[in-house]
Amino acid sequence: MGSASDCHAGPYLSATKSENRLETQVMDMDQSRQHSGIPRKDDGTGVAGFRSGSAQPEILPPVAGTQNGSWYPPPEQYGPPQPPVARPRRGPSWASAPATYTLLGINCAVFLGMVLSGVSFLSPTTRQLVLWGANNGTLVLQYGQWWRLITAMFVHVGIIHIATNMWCLWNLGLLAEPLMGPMGVFAAYILTGLAGNLLSIAVNPGVADHPSIVGAGASGAVFGLAGVLIVLLKSPLLPLPKVELKRLRWSVIQFAILNFAIGLYTAFGPSPVRIDNMAHLGGFLSGLALGVPLVPRIGAPRATFIRRRRLAIGGMTFALMLAAFGLRAFWQQ
Repeated sequence: MGSASDCHAGPYLSATKSENRLETQVMDMDQSRQHSGIPRKDDGTGVAGFRSGSAQPEILPPVAGTQNGSWYPPPEQYGPPQPPVARPRRGPSWASAPATYTLLGINCAVFLGMVLSGVSFLSPTTRQLVLWGANNGTLVLQYGQWWRLITAMFVHVGIIHIATNMWCLWNLGLLAEPLMGPMGVFAAYILTGLAGNLLSIAVNPGVADHPSIVGAGASGAVFGLAGVLIVLLKSPLLPLPKVELKRLRWSVIQFAILNFAIGLYTAFGPSPVRIDNMAHLGGFLSGLALGVPLVPRIGAPRATFIRRRRLAIGGMTFALMLAAFGLRAFWQQ
């Protein structure tokens, strides 16, 4: 089917041909009257034998009241409507979730640096993990290396450990970032990961004849994102079908239950792998607490979303600082 200008040119051409045919017929009639002696009638219109000086076109022009001034019959009758062209769907990109991909990049860069420096690709030693910033109660509480609460969430124990953690972080981050924004995801990762590591050294302080462990990995922060999502996906402000929200929320809950079950099995079952369940629990509980004052970015007024996010981040930061000072004061008595 042609363009709009092609469709509109047809009626004008048809009307012009009709006028030419009528004028030819009038001239033939005049000539026949002259030969036969019949006088010519002229009614003052300029064309003998006709009341109108112009012929009506075969297709009427648009009149007032027609839709968009279109010609009749409408162009839709000349052929079936063309289906819309489907655009190819694009996968998630860095611009759609910058915080998630930045965190993935930092974790992968740290692991690559560990491997290039000679750390085992599959099973790093405890000493190697400590040198790269793993968490340890004795070093934190007795030697004041509080920075380990943050660095430990970027250190991983081998390729399998980082692969599983990054897969979970990628999935949960892509779901959380539209609801929390890049700053919200980054803050949730740091704060809930720190909370998990803090609970880990609280249970295993490594001082005064108490046991000590070396902990590393992003799993505490991943559990924290899961906790935030469980709360946010319950918000009535989200402009999504309730069935879809319930399905998403239940999938996050299943993720948390499954990983807690795996952790309990490694703690009490015949497993050579040991998981820091306290870090998981601390991250998850702090994530639930962080999500309570939040509102989703989708569906909430922007000013309300920013104000609630600042309140949640500020409140969680203050609570973790109090917990850290209290823990330090308790074990230094």
